[in-house]
Amino acid sequence: MIKKVIWFCFSLLLVNTSLQAQKIYNKIDTERQNQWADSIFNAMTPDERLGQLFMVAAYSNRNEEHYKEIDQLVTEYNVGGLIFFQGGPYRQAKLHNRYQAEAKVPLMVAMDAEWGIGMRLDSVYDFPKQMTLGAIQDDEWVYKMGEEVANQFKALKMHINFAPVVDVNVNPNNPVIGYRSFGEEKYDVAEKGIAYMKGLQDNGIMANAKHFPGHGDTSVDSHHDLPVINHDTVRMSDTELYPFRELMKDSLLSVMVAHLQIPAYDNRKNTPTTLSDKVVTDLLKKDLQFDGLAFTDAMNMQGVAKYYEPGEADVKALQAGNDVILFPLDVPKAIKQVKKALKKGELDQADIDQRVKNVLRAKYWLGLEGNNMVNMTNLNKRINNDYALMLNKILYQKAITVVDNQDQLLPVLSLDKKKFATVHFGEKAPEEFHRMMDKYAKFEHIQVDTLTDETLDYLSNFDLVVTAYTGITNSPRNQHGVDDEKVEFLKRLQAKTKTITIAFGNAYSLQYFNGLKNIICTYEDNELTQNITPQIIFGAIKAEGKLPITASSSFKKGMGIETLTTSRLSYGFPQEAGMSLDTLRKIDAIIEQAIKDKATPGAQLLIAHKGKVVYEKQYGYQTYDEKRPVTDRTIYDIASITKVAATTQAVMKLYEQQRLDINKTLGDYLPELNATNKGALIIREVMTHQAGLKPYIPFWEQTVKDESLNHTYINDAPGPSGSPAIMEEEVPVALADSIWKWTLASDLRQLPRRKQKYDYLYSDLGYTLMQRVIETIIEEPLQDFVAREFYAPLGMWRTTFLPLEKGFYEEIAPSEVDDYFRNTIVCGNVHDQNASVMGGISGHAGLFSTASDLAVLMQMNMNMGEYAGKRYFNGWTVPIFTNAQNMENRRGMGWDKPITATDEGPTSKFASASTFGHTGFTGAAMWADPANELVFVFLCNRTYPDSENFKLIEDNVRTRIHDLVYQSIMEP
Repeated sequence: MIKKVIWFCFSLLLVNTSLQAQKIYNKIDTERQNQWADSIFNAMTPDERLGQLFMVAAYSNRNEEHYKEIDQLVTEYNVGGLIFFQGGPYRQAKLHNRYQAEAKVPLMVAMDAEWGIGMRLDSVYDFPKQMTLGAIQDDEWVYKMGEEVANQFKALKMHINFAPVVDVNVNPNNPVIGYRSFGEEKYDVAEKGIAYMKGLQDNGIMANAKHFPGHGDTSVDSHHDLPVINHDTVRMSDTELYPFRELMKDSLLSVMVAHLQIPAYDNRKNTPTTLSDKVVTDLLKKDLQFDGLAFTDAMNMQGVAKYYEPGEADVKALQAGNDVILFPLDVPKAIKQVKKALKKGELDQADIDQRVKNVLRAKYWLGLEGNNMVNMTNLNKRINNDYALMLNKILYQKAITVVDNQDQLLPVLSLDKKKFATVHFGEKAPEEFHRMMDKYAKFEHIQVDTLTDETLDYLSNFDLVVTAYTGITNSPRNQHGVDDEKVEFLKRLQAKTKTITIAFGNAYSLQYFNGLKNIICTYEDNELTQNITPQIIFGAIKAEGKLPITASSSFKKGMGIETLTTSRLSYGFPQEAGMSLDTLRKIDAIIEQAIKDKATPGAQLLIAHKGKVVYEKQYGYQTYDEKRPVTDRTIYDIASITKVAATTQAVMKLYEQQRLDINKTLGDYLPELNATNKGALIIREVMTHQAGLKPYIPFWEQTVKDESLNHTYINDAPGPSGSPAIMEEEVPVALADSIWKWTLASDLRQLPRRKQKYDYLYSDLGYTLMQRVIETIIEEPLQDFVAREFYAPLGMWRTTFLPLEKGFYEEIAPSEVDDYFRNTIVCGNVHDQNASVMGGISGHAGLFSTASDLAVLMQMNMNMGEYAGKRYFNGWTVPIFTNAQNMENRRGMGWDKPITATDEGPTSKFASASTFGHTGFTGAAMWADPANELVFVFLCNRTYPDSENFKLIEDNVRTRIHDLVYQSIMEP
């Protein structure tokens, strides 16, 4: 850990300290470098030496014919390097090793990978593009991205990244740079360019600043034609050249020269800067004193190829002063033409020899004197490593920009009594965005196909409409994909209700959103930006980015509002919270084995640490027939967790409102109990399972007579699930009255010998009684009270009694195949038989929920009753209930507690004494540990198809998982 801290501090120093101009070439043993370069040079023939000045294009997604063409260029023409384009990591690695093995001189391998190798290779994620990085306010993160891109390159034994782009994009209509630039301001471009460059070069990868002398103010794409820039040299020096000079002052090793026509430097007709000695030799090498490698831009681009034949262009590029010809169209022809030019004296042999030696010295610095073969073992895993994935998420998080919040809607705080909707245009729904929005509130997700008044009227009924504007393109053509009619529709909508608009894409598109309020710009549209944006909207994380460009007078460079954060759970990676992901991954094997052993057909797991959900996974299926996979939307019967998630929450609220005294008796609130053995029971002792109540009385058995339904209590009319047994919403008055009478008439346990108080024995009956106490005080059903006071304002919209009545169906995991009472698959009706005959709503069971909903409830309780700016309990209330009540009983009031420092009990042996939570008969468990800032939720349906299946408990699945969670904190 100490080493990590030291390296972190050192990396900060590298980013923030301005170094004296010093070429990294000189940071190695130059004597050995020169000896190696001279030995290689002397071992080559003159023709072989010429080959070192060419870097040819290679693809790993083509056929053997292409691969053999590269073989020939390597073996017969001794090309100096390869630039890899499209393909895949393993295929490229295989070809890399093939080409290096047959090369006489080790190949210098490059890639044009501005946002990482995912720019070219499949099965590799993309890092943010440079415009996105331009929105980040701390350049440390740009350095860290360069560092990780360097690691990608090293995994594939590549040496040169043709990045960063340091063009100052002053032209919003630039067709080729745009989003590839850090922005429109030269100082920002230079600073971020240096950070990216140093991230690469400090880690052994040559950076390449492009497109010299500046491609940021063009209206023509040099891939298709020759752009003309008519600025004078003063303007070019002041703006376009500024970032190049700053990178050169630091430690820049190479430059890519662009295909541009700049008459102020060279007014010869159709003379691109690539082929101009006035630009490459006079300006770059003499005036700017750059002594690194000068690469041409790709010679297949029409900025050159349209005007010059292969061979001719290559000679002119060398005459101009370039060191390496990139992507030559015809190497044999080019070498032939170069030899002719040398013979005619049009090229100087000594000068060419010096450039070859420059290339060889660069190869030495790049490590090409050593092992150049790619290690194929775990290649994808090493490229797509955990740290890189986390870094990628952080980069996007720090870039996303709130450019307007004039209605002060962000962050969204209040959820109570609000109707929310999202809107998207077109058939492709932003699914990750929808999934994350649903974690914070109940949304209706609406696809708008027709911009009608009827649609507008329907949407105006919502309190907040959030539009995910997708389909934005990077091309300035067609308004970056923004439709004026859709924007006008959104303007009409914002006049009728509150709206937030998210521009999922290029910042220049904002110019077409003029007139809209409350806008977020994500710069790119991908799974990460769709995941992060809802967290910003609801204040789980803050927006930090600022616009790196001016899109219009309404959206200017530097705009960006740093939004407030709340205590809402955010979502991220374990490493962000100081946890070991490798340790947490061991959980997967435990749960997968449990599913294999048929301990449960599936499960949900959620782990939150320090207010951040760091591990949320779903496993298996709802049933063993594997038809419906478990998702984060799957709803489980949480059984006895109802006691704390519903009943105890209500008791805590009434207690602090002084409407319920926990030291009074049941009879004080229910006078009819005073004539029974329940009237004198103290509420505190009922809540801690020390009131002498029997653990369980199967009242439901009295509704069955001679192995069939007792029609005194139950009718045969099928309910919503088709069950012939009683449906929970159809409880006859006679049955409800009977259950209450049976409860009151039940015996208490005998007092232990020589004891004047009952000892601890877990019982459901006390919570059945507490439900009646609560409802008597509040004068409304328990389910309505907890929904209004807790679930709705917390955004727990999937937490409910009677989920079938709320419209849930396919999301509900079944809990049992009941062949002894209800004779049906129990799904959406409570598993607990007594709760079922009580109508599905009881103080001890009946609640359904998801892991993410319960995590919110536990976080609120762990926050001493506060969540997202709303106080649900006074700070002193929670510990009164969650602390153990006496030395002989581990329990709090309602809440279960650990048996600390032992393998006994329902929690990990590492759980602190402050831990509180509960488990449920169906396999559910939820725990909060304030001392470790930890929330743990595990849900499953281990009772399906047979409730007598106790493998989950016998194998200690939940506690073993819980142990690993703590070990991940101890071993980050």
